[in-house]
Amino acid sequence: MRWPSAVKCGGLGIAAMSYVAIDYLRHLSPTWHARLQPTLWSLLALIAITRVRSYKHWSSEFRAAIPFVASMLFMLAALLFEALSVRFVTAVLGLDWHSDTHPLPDTGQWVLLALNEKLPGSVVQILRARIIGLHHFLMLFMMLAFSVLFDSVEAPGLGLGARYMFTMAIGRLLRAITFVSTILPSARPWCAQSRFRVPGYPHHWAQKYYVPYATDANAIRQILYQDIAYADTGNYISDYHPDWGYMNFLIDFLRPTASEGPSWFGLLKKAGGGCNDLLYSGHMLVAVLTAMAWTEAYGGFSSVLVWLLVMHSAQREIRERHHYSVDCIVAIYVGILLWKMTGFIWPTKDASRGRRLEKLEKIQSRLIQAAKDSDMEEVRELLKEVELCKEDSQNRVPSRLMWLFPCATIFAAFTVVLLAFTWTSDG
Repeated sequence: MRWPSAVKCGGLGIAAMSYVAIDYLRHLSPTWHARLQPTLWSLLALIAITRVRSYKHWSSEFRAAIPFVASMLFMLAALLFEALSVRFVTAVLGLDWHSDTHPLPDTGQWVLLALNEKLPGSVVQILRARIIGLHHFLMLFMMLAFSVLFDSVEAPGLGLGARYMFTMAIGRLLRAITFVSTILPSARPWCAQSRFRVPGYPHHWAQKYYVPYATDANAIRQILYQDIAYADTGNYISDYHPDWGYMNFLIDFLRPTASEGPSWFGLLKKAGGGCNDLLYSGHMLVAVLTAMAWTEAYGGFSSVLVWLLVMHSAQREIRERHHYSVDCIVAIYVGILLWKMTGFIWPTKDASRGRRLEKLEKIQSRLIQAAKDSDMEEVRELLKEVELCKEDSQNRVPSRLMWLFPCATIFAAFTVVLLAFTWTSDG
């Protein structure tokens, strides 16, 4: 069986589930994991490289390159804004608030604890197992995008990647706007003390507008009547002010300490996923977008398995108290809605196919008449016009670029895969 046929008949799903299964061996048998994982990735890379020369859609990939790069830059900007927001909501109330504030009641967590008492022990162990993580979903999408080389997914692959990153960037921006609007306590109260070095006391905004009224119901009622912060807070406790040059405006938001070094960017890299609850879950957003891309572009039984992995990841996020149940539920329907919305911006279909179908519709009557007249010469000429429509779209790209572009694309794609695997391997 040829490789394209094998992939279309489920080979991509088999490869994806094999990757997940082999990566889980790190928990069962690290020795076999160290042997099989490089072998699998090397095999998949070699198979992909062998298809580069015979791939027929490099022209459509070339046209999708600019939207792809623009989407990548947009996503990086969204991630930077999210990192700033994560640091702000962690620092604004100080570490003492994180330690003293109790987690919110979560019925989803209660249900999972109740199921632990009802379900067989083997089922509970499967639910607790760390089968799938953030880096797995990113890799599953990488495998999906690479499958355009086998014609199992509609070209262009870069168009699919552009839609994925653009949708994720919108989702990240909405997420940051959401969790920065109302600060929720963490489901893990010890987290902030162990990970952050922000001041223990609140920011002067919180000292003025929140702290005097936070624990007194009458004070809250009074501020409703007066609609003004009336409490006398005395002298504010001042924060540390390093010299960040033209980035000094960030000091009031990030609240650095002397022990965190002189770099504002280094401080942001330590933010990670934050500690107080960030509504909605960023991990689940990535998982849902991967599942939506897989369902739309490939489908089949493997997409059902991907959705099962999404559900497993969601219950683990709740079970391990990385998020409240509402974070995962909101992330699921927001991810689905955002993916459906961006289908109008970056469809995964090959644009040249649409042009050929449009041309075929225009000559349909002439083609039928030529067939009725048994004029095979006319039929060949009409079909040749359709093929010329495809060739004209391909010939718009200079031939030298069409030699360099595949090489640069494959090299950049493998680099992104390695970086994503390295930077997100811990979830």
